[in-house]
Amino acid sequence: MASQTLRIRLTRSLIGLSPKQEATVRALGLRRINQEVAHQDTETVRGMIAKVPHVLQVSHEA
Repeated sequence: MASQTLRIRLTRSLIGLSPKQEATVRALGLRRINQEVAHQDTETVRGMIAKVPHVLQVSHEA
């Protein structure tokens, strides 16, 4: 499962998030709205995404 890549986009502002949620988003490498990053599809990254699904958009990269 680690061979696939996920495209993660920040769709909402970090304002109003708890400090832990904000730290999770920043740890994914996202700083600005509509910024995209690519990460390997691992359990760790999936867990981080699960903590803040309301501010992220996730898609698979071919």
